[in-house]
Amino acid sequence: MQNDSVPTWQSSKQSGWLRAIIVIFVALGLFSFGVAVGRGDVSLHSSSVSTVNPNLPTQLDYSSVNQVYQALRKNYDGKLTAAQLLDGLKHGLADAANDPYTKYFTAAEAKQFDDELNNTFSGVGAELSQDSSGNIIVVAPIKGYPAAKAGLKAKDIIVAVDGKSTQGWSVDKAVLAIRGKKGTEVSLTISRDGKQLTLHITRDDIKLPSVTSKIDHGIGYLQISTFGDDTADLVSKAAAKFQAAHVKGIVLDLRGNPGGLLSAAVSVSSQWLRDGTLILQEKRGSTVMDEYRSEGEHQLVGIPTVVLINDGSASAAEITAGALHDNKAAYLIGEKSFGKGVVQQLVNFSDGSELKVTVAGWYRPNGQNINHKGITPDKTVSLSDRDAKVGNDTQKAAALDYLRKR
Repeated sequence: MQNDSVPTWQSSKQSGWLRAIIVIFVALGLFSFGVAVGRGDVSLHSSSVSTVNPNLPTQLDYSSVNQVYQALRKNYDGKLTAAQLLDGLKHGLADAANDPYTKYFTAAEAKQFDDELNNTFSGVGAELSQDSSGNIIVVAPIKGYPAAKAGLKAKDIIVAVDGKSTQGWSVDKAVLAIRGKKGTEVSLTISRDGKQLTLHITRDDIKLPSVTSKIDHGIGYLQISTFGDDTADLVSKAAAKFQAAHVKGIVLDLRGNPGGLLSAAVSVSSQWLRDGTLILQEKRGSTVMDEYRSEGEHQLVGIPTVVLINDGSASAAEITAGALHDNKAAYLIGEKSFGKGVVQQLVNFSDGSELKVTVAGWYRPNGQNINHKGITPDKTVSLSDRDAKVGNDTQKAAALDYLRKR
């Protein structure tokens, strides 16, 4: 994508290419695409809410753009390719919306975006944390992935990554250092039982499920990390187990969930709601463009449920929390949610690039839009960094206490 010489376009040809770029954005319809927010900030869906924006001109005057290009071409002391210039123009078009959720992705950026939203990445497959002394420790290697195969064990202390000391590192910094391209090697120096050893681990593609579940003392616990392409099926299987075990209550943990597929949020919410119950409406201004109601399986209707939320719960997570709360299917505990009340769709281009674009605002069954406001829980319970480090989950404890008293 880079390190080629500056192209010598003729003015007419360049103007034609620019016009083609703009026309693609105007002419292509929005499409249905199965990805999650993310690691990120989206509620993606497949309805046809898009209409031509009457506030935008049907044609643009590209002469000023060409003036900037010609000035760049004459004066820039460096190397640029035609692809870089065109990608810059496309990024600029999306950025001109001044909307944090409307973004253009190159093919490479689109793949990274999709992979992150679906919990897919390249690494060694180990969950990391930090102990009270600030050491980077292994919570658990994931069975079947490179870390476990290489002999990494729970409670190992990671002293160095590729020879660089981890002293003073955050967990995020350690994770980024350990992740890398599939097939490459990373060296982890670990401390185990007072002895140091080095493991050489070849990175591979890691696909983590978006849902984990368990049953403990008659209470079902369901954690959703993102609303991805596997979420609806995994929640359905967990719900069947909860139903078969006749659980007395359920904790639905949506803390730190940045969102994802709207269709997954609708499917998950439907497990607690009777058929045809309103989950959300999409509006442009005061006009209702679309609405979503529960459908499919309803295995958890009537089971007392607590939904855990915090300031990292966004988008599709807020849709689910709002739908269950407003329909009196769940009690909310935790902290105020992030506050993302808009919906995006993806426009897919033939070269693998994508445009993520805001198409509507979404409204809870109670009629509220939570954009920049968030959802306030029924009971506010904080979780301090200190409690989190020692494994004292005050929010989950409050949820269990609530359910035991039901």
